[in-house]
Amino acid sequence: MKRVPCSPSPQGERVSRRSLLALLAAGITAPAMAADATPLRIATLKFGTVNWELDTILHNGLDRANGITLETLGMAGSAAAKIAFEGGAADALVSDWIWVARQRGAGKDFVFIPYSRSVGSLIARAGRFENIEDLRGKTLGIAGGPLDKGWLILRAYAQSRGLDLKAGTRQVFGAPPLIAQQGYNGGVDAVLTYWHWEAKMTAKGFAPVIGVAEAAGALGLSPDIPLLGYVLRGDYVRENPEAVAGLIAASREAKTLLAVDEPWERLRPMMRAKDEAEFAALRSGFRAGTPGDAPVDVTEAAKLYAIMAELGGAALVGDAKTLPKGVFFGE
Repeated sequence: MKRVPCSPSPQGERVSRRSLLALLAAGITAPAMAADATPLRIATLKFGTVNWELDTILHNGLDRANGITLETLGMAGSAAAKIAFEGGAADALVSDWIWVARQRGAGKDFVFIPYSRSVGSLIARAGRFENIEDLRGKTLGIAGGPLDKGWLILRAYAQSRGLDLKAGTRQVFGAPPLIAQQGYNGGVDAVLTYWHWEAKMTAKGFAPVIGVAEAAGALGLSPDIPLLGYVLRGDYVRENPEAVAGLIAASREAKTLLAVDEPWERLRPMMRAKDEAEFAALRSGFRAGTPGDAPVDVTEAAKLYAIMAELGGAALVGDAKTLPKGVFFGE
């Protein structure tokens, strides 16, 4: 499989990362390289799951230990976070790399650093459906909109099994809480939702019909490509290489701490779990999304991107019909 070499930004500049990766591999932290911590402002959704990691970083001083001063900027929605980031009020945000690819295709120098490979599932009341073909003629509740990445992957998977999921079902799109409520009260037959809402619903008697990662694997796509990550501007990466190394190190260290149960008790209030089963499911779901340390396989990512571009079209990918170079940190 092809691993990414260094490649130029849209403006022709190279982002040198070999020294950063060497520092991380050797376990050398940024404070050894700089006397002062570098500010790093991250725009996040106020109740997003990334806050569990960021709060762990701040509570344990992992930011300063790695040469950065982390500041979280709570936003009401993803649109507000993107505005803050693009306008320079934030140095980073958490988003998916499909969005980063679209922005690079439009000439914006954004870079993606993996944070989580957790994706959602198509779920229903336990025992109701055995496979995706059983959903023919049923009503699906889909968290997000018609361009949701999980929905597009499931459409491609169903198509490979002879089912036009879009034409063969009725779809209801909406925000995750609304779709969850529809699932609970029987307003929809099955729900496609994000991993943390899947965790909440499986704690209340729902079970996967098929996971998005499983569907991707059945299509010959790698299930290990992290969908979500920290997004930074290329100029920040080039001007603050030690801070970027510090963010990567702090993220890894926080995930190591969260691999055991004790730190989660402190996070329980912000998780807003309604009971012990939901709390345990959310904790397990977060851990399951921990990405590996290897660079993103661009060849595999390009395969997934091709499906997104085919089914989502310009409304999803804009002018970037193929995966642009430089999306992933480490290229």
